[in-house]
Amino acid sequence: MVKPDVLLTGLAFGESARWHDDRFWFANWGVGEVLAVDADGRPEVVAQLPASTVPLSIDWLPDGRMLLVSGPDATLLRREPDGSLVTHADLSGLAEILNEIVVAADGTVYLNGGPRDFAKGSIVIAVAPDGAAREVGAGIQFGNGMALSADGSTLVVAESWARRLSAFAVAADGSLGARELWADLGAGTPDGICMDAEGAVWYADVPNRNCVRVAEGGEVLDTVELDRGGFACALGGPDGRTLHVLAAEFHGFDTMQADIAARTGQLLTARVAVPGRA
Repeated sequence: MVKPDVLLTGLAFGESARWHDDRFWFANWGVGEVLAVDADGRPEVVAQLPASTVPLSIDWLPDGRMLLVSGPDATLLRREPDGSLVTHADLSGLAEILNEIVVAADGTVYLNGGPRDFAKGSIVIAVAPDGAAREVGAGIQFGNGMALSADGSTLVVAESWARRLSAFAVAADGSLGARELWADLGAGTPDGICMDAEGAVWYADVPNRNCVRVAEGGEVLDTVELDRGGFACALGGPDGRTLHVLAAEFHGFDTMQADIAARTGQLLTARVAVPGRA
């Protein structure tokens, strides 16, 4: 069992963990920031949205432009080379609110979201490189983190309320096959996820205060214990073997503003044996 080190403190709620261009990137919920952090823990604010933009998630197009999910208005934004933000896709006709995002190698963008009442189920939306958007998956119980397999053939989605990871086969046209069980997590409650070079998934867990590595089928391979809720994780560093974990105290959606004000969010790091995907 690995004990993490603290790299950065004073965050609100760190989410949407990514390793990109030799830095760790994430969305700081509650203050509307997208931050990039170097190996010494020095943060840079690279994009700013209104503090009320929750959820807020990020990923990159193949040409290097960053996409930002403005969750409350179901809009996908794009950061241009000059730093300006423009609308990449207005998805309000498909969902009332959006949460997480992952981009395929061909530029197809997958997002999950749906009604504001999460109990009614989440959907998965695909935005094609030409901008066409459509629903490609449904019936998800509070969709959270997503990851694509190395060959792009499988999309894994964290279903927090169902306590499982689900998998969808990705077709050549970007559509998804039927949902299949990837791993039953038992008491695990997955939030943000990432996939490593062996195809295992790390998931961050808020109520269980840990970050867990699990194989397809559900076998637990490794665990990083935390002293507060785990919201998201990403593998990175020079050799890909540094697990970055975003954690914070969380007492429920009803008291989220108080938790934001408390600034208990941290960026933690832990060395692991298997690197992230190349």
